Amino acid sequence: MIPVANPGARYRNHKAVIDKAIHKVLDSGSYILGKETEAFEQEFASYIGVKYAISVGSGTEALHLALAACGIGRGDEVITVSHTAVATVAAVELVGATPVLVDIEQDCYTMDPRRIPDAVTKATKAIIPVHLYGQSADLAPILKLAKQYGLRVIEDCSQAHGATYRGKYVGSYGDMACFSFYPTKNLGALGDGGMVVSNHQDLAQRARLLREYGWAERYISQYPGWNSRLDEIQAAILRVQLHYLDLITLP
Repeated sequence: MIPVANPGARYRNHKAVIDKAIHKVLDSGSYILGKETEAFEQEFASYIGVKYAISVGSGTEALHLALAACGIGRGDEVITVSHTAVATVAAVELVGATPVLVDIEQDCYTMDPRRIPDAVTKATKAIIPVHLYGQSADLAPILKLAKQYGLRVIEDCSQAHGATYRGKYVGSYGDMACFSFYPTKNLGALGDGGMVVSNHQDLAQRARLLREYGWAERYISQYPGWNSRLDEIQAAILRVQLHYLDLITLP
């Protein structure tokens, strides 16, 4: 039987360099939000072509945190697509908002922009297009509609690391974008992990505070945040995997 994904094989392909990266972290004595995490955030932001990247505990948490950073919560509605992983909808519900599902385009299985206007209400605050199967949603009309209605756009890139739209990587178009590093992704950790990216300093700063109890400085919370951190070992592994991402993704 051919497996859907084989993260073990990917590890074995780069075993020596991954093992070296892991042992470097083990020897360092720094295991949470250290130099490996900081370096991975910078490298991933550079790869996507954005200014800011904030690592978190999972792809679901990335979406949850992005929505919260955008100020979306109870009483708000978020338009997303019916054909997606449950995590997309779960994240909307985690902030207390209501997911409003629209259908897909028949040929590419991503959000049909023509369905968006009928889904917009006075309560609508954001659109989450989902890039699926390594291909981008049709972002141009989605972004145009978002601007028309004054809505945030949060890209769900959890199944499209390295995918492009009109010459730029997905994740570089919306107000914020979210990635999962679940082991079966083409950029996968050997555990859970996620990333929020943005070109907006205010949104990125709020997301960075929210991922660790809202702390601007240790033990002093500016916001009622929570704990969603990528550990140093996973960051080190992902730095290695990022180096090979285009090699394993592009034909």
